[in-house]
Amino acid sequence: MEKWMVYAKKADFNEIGRLFSISPITARILRNRDIVEMDEISRFLHGNLHDLHDPYLMKDMGLAVDILKSKIEVGKKIRVIGDYDIDGVCSSYILLEGLKAVGGLVDYRLPDRQEDGYGMHNKMIEEAREAGIDTIITCDNGISAAEPVLLAKQYKMTVIVTDHHEVPLEDGEERIPVADAVVDPKQKACAYPFPEICGAVVAWKLIQALYGKMGRQPEEALQEFLEFAAIATVGDVMRLQNENRIIVKYGLKKLKETRSVGLKALILANELDANKISAYHIGFIIGPCLNAGGRLQTAEIALRLLLEQDERKAKEMALELKRLNDLRKDMTVRGLEDAVCQLETTGRAESDKVLVVYLPECHESLAGIIAGRLREKYNKPAIVLTDSKEGLKGSGRSIPAYHMFLGLTAVKSLLSKFGGHPMAAGLSLEKENLDAFREELNAQCELVPDDFVKKIWIDVPMPFEYISERLVHELEALEPFGQGNEKPLFAERNVTVRSARVLGKNRNVVKLSLVNASGCPMEGIWFGDGIAFMEEKGSRNRMNLTYYPDLNTYNGMVSLQVVVCNYQYIDKNV
Repeated sequence: MEKWMVYAKKADFNEIGRLFSISPITARILRNRDIVEMDEISRFLHGNLHDLHDPYLMKDMGLAVDILKSKIEVGKKIRVIGDYDIDGVCSSYILLEGLKAVGGLVDYRLPDRQEDGYGMHNKMIEEAREAGIDTIITCDNGISAAEPVLLAKQYKMTVIVTDHHEVPLEDGEERIPVADAVVDPKQKACAYPFPEICGAVVAWKLIQALYGKMGRQPEEALQEFLEFAAIATVGDVMRLQNENRIIVKYGLKKLKETRSVGLKALILANELDANKISAYHIGFIIGPCLNAGGRLQTAEIALRLLLEQDERKAKEMALELKRLNDLRKDMTVRGLEDAVCQLETTGRAESDKVLVVYLPECHESLAGIIAGRLREKYNKPAIVLTDSKEGLKGSGRSIPAYHMFLGLTAVKSLLSKFGGHPMAAGLSLEKENLDAFREELNAQCELVPDDFVKKIWIDVPMPFEYISERLVHELEALEPFGQGNEKPLFAERNVTVRSARVLGKNRNVVKLSLVNASGCPMEGIWFGDGIAFMEEKGSRNRMNLTYYPDLNTYNGMVSLQVVVCNYQYIDKNV
């Protein structure tokens, strides 16, 4: 079920358009994204790398930099402890290469998803002690590692935590690890202006500050690691607003000319054009490949790929990551089918507010992906649990109306471990707590039926007559699109379908000839199951639709078209 909604946020769109030389339509889209202050609009439209926030605005940044400088100068052994996903791999790469560049004696340890689970554990502290490690620096993890940090301090190690996850709460108070420095913008005491950055950006900011302290230009670090910060930002689904948008916008440009042998190999392995890589390609092709190693084998494959300088070896690793990602896709389909079957046969797809699925045969690394697919299908928060060595382990994906981290906090007595964001979380629990967890999580949930209706937010109800090449190009300036900066959506009522034909080898494209109620013709295109589209259409030829304006280039000729996103048929008697 869908409910089409039109944004009704107010502003003087004509005046904003005049001040920034944009159309009132674009001004309205910016307002719909809650970009309202003049400096915010200016940063969104014209922001560059000089508009990124000062690393030293982050709590403990100066302390962390001073500690690292002193350790590097006396040759102390430093170990980076990262994570097994794209953000953890990219942040580990940034710290490793950045520390080496200023003379650091540094190695790394990435957790194994199945053997270790998420984050830093006591076993890693014991390993570091045996290896004579003096200083541990975490990235994309650590804020929830109170016990391992305490153990490291008991062993007289220095610990620096760099993370971006929510700070765990205990009786309503933050439980911050007793590390020597904790750099996480989610801390209440941190004054960083935009805390919604990924772990790799936190690490990147640290290296920028360290470069400056060690006599190098911070701009060097900014440029050296820009594309990796961008890849992690998109791959970890950060909101593409404020400095995140600037990082991704310029990171995509940098990616076209990257000097990274590993990234080049991964681009070639997936047969992508380096000059046309968008946020979509990172989110759905490059990112999943970098994640695939950590999901099915080891994240070290991805990290070694990024560190590799030999083209032949990089090609081999890139092809292996692509193979693993293709295997992951097949396994995901099977797992999703099992999850849907379980929910439908038990009736919980309808009755439960938060979907909790236990898939004993599913590879634990696919839990988050399958949870995301369930959320998309049912528009409900979803948690998928699988077997692990210590009980059940899983991941959750949420909807905007439900803060998953707080939802799990409310039932934390039933959990062994958990952490995450409002929209995603990881957790583990004893198997005997499964039924109680499902029941209590749903009992605590305050979602109402309207929260489960998928809302399609329309930026502007706009007749075809308003579409022009100039508008299409102006909208392109709002890219990159993604979480928090969704692609603009327009709508037109009572459109007549003059003709429709299915195209493509896989019959997944429908070419449409459209005309609106005032007689303005427009070519349209829809992507999906073309056969099902035609069967649903039948003899009906009138619809309401949402769309995005586009340009169709064919044989050197450029023409306007709309990409149809959603549609509702209008019965003849209406």
